[in-house]
Amino acid sequence: MSAAGGAGGAGGAGRRELAYAVLLCLAGAGLAVWAAGSTWVTGLSDRPGPLPVVDEGRTGGHLLPWLPALALVGLAGGGALLATRGRLRRVLGGLLALLGLALAAGGGYGLGADLGGRVTRLLPALCLLGGLLVAAGGLLTAARGDRWPTMGTRYERGAGSVRRTAGPIAGAGTVEAWDALDRGEDPTTRGEDPEGSRK
Repeated sequence: MSAAGGAGGAGGAGRRELAYAVLLCLAGAGLAVWAAGSTWVTGLSDRPGPLPVVDEGRTGGHLLPWLPALALVGLAGGGALLATRGRLRRVLGGLLALLGLALAAGGGYGLGADLGGRVTRLLPALCLLGGLLVAAGGLLTAARGDRWPTMGTRYERGAGSVRRTAGPIAGAGTVEAWDALDRGEDPTTRGEDPEGSRK
């Protein structure tokens, strides 16, 4: 019982860590997507001829065209953490950490560079924060991701228990037991005549 309890506790801790990593990556990448699509700098733009001067705004994506694309990749990578396992998940975590640092660098550029016009410093700061969140989720995955469960692990255990119990009770393999269920028969009866049981 204690060994089973310890295994269950380890599995629960792994699921919590996986949830934290996914939430960090999704929240950070979503924040970066929103910040990159918002206006970072506004300024007057001269136009030729009799056209009036207009107050033009530029988003983070206009200033750094790769920024929204990286943020979207971060969203996809955060979801992909659920579908990967083992060493592949750790590699994905390392890539997400690098991607998060790149997003943070883009936000830092918006905070420190001379962009001309009036700059809204809050939006580059949010992009930087989002990048750091993605990097934190990626680092957590790179360090511990191979110990976490994968999607469908609980279902696979349930199938194994059915496979262990259905065979000996029904006196047949797993396929025969499921076929019996499909026909409406009870595979747990031992050699009873189905026709006799209905009478």
